[in-house]
Amino acid sequence: MQERTLLFIPMYNCAAQIGRVIRQLTPEVQAHLAGVLVVDNRSTDNGADVAVAALGDLAIPATLVRNDANYGLGGSHKVAFQHALAGGYDYLVVLHGDDQGSIADLLPLLERRAHENCDALLGARFMQGARLEGYSPARTLGNHVFNLLYSAALRQRVHDLGSGLNLYRVAALKDKWWYRNADDLTFNYHMLLRSYAAGWRICYFPLSWREDDQVSNVKLFRQATRVASLPLLYALRRRRYLETDFSKYAPGQYTSSVQASLHG
Repeated sequence: MQERTLLFIPMYNCAAQIGRVIRQLTPEVQAHLAGVLVVDNRSTDNGADVAVAALGDLAIPATLVRNDANYGLGGSHKVAFQHALAGGYDYLVVLHGDDQGSIADLLPLLERRAHENCDALLGARFMQGARLEGYSPARTLGNHVFNLLYSAALRQRVHDLGSGLNLYRVAALKDKWWYRNADDLTFNYHMLLRSYAAGWRICYFPLSWREDDQVSNVKLFRQATRVASLPLLYALRRRRYLETDFSKYAPGQYTSSVQASLHG
């Protein structure tokens, strides 16, 4: 049976970028996908209209849903995980809607089926072979420091805490411990810690990453403090960390409404 892969694109107020992201889905990329799911986290711009127009040019099924509340980036991941599980997909690819990453970096790995040996195949901005554009030296250094901190806590080599291009084996999501991850921008950090704790096979690949017209929603000092606190909690009180529910909603409350459904 041919494997089925769902591409998940989270978006929030990225009308200027979302069309470019969807246009990355060349026929070669679409050949590896069974469908596209765009999750709009209640944007206040016209990004949804831009997305629907671009999705209409695809040759594969595509759906745009709007979260019924602002669940944050992490909550949007939970919505997508639910869709992937309910739809019986084999893999879920995450590509952020702000056009910082390129799905072309993942294509060679899909073609040689490298993802089949991983439960999570994570894009890494800071490993050998990665290409950064418009990323300041200070931020690069800071990320290397955090990678070392998480590596020490996990006793595993960590190349990135969470980029905007990742792949997950859907079967690995069935235990649904990810519902306890925070709903905000720290979702990926929780995902990383908990997936290692769950015994996942974690793989990394270098990617290209750029910053030009994107608008950041990160408040750096507060974010840095939270990023640093999580591996310390994991290392010192691992059981307590793993049992803690950082989410804002119960699992059944991550709901969304279909805004457009196109069938290619």
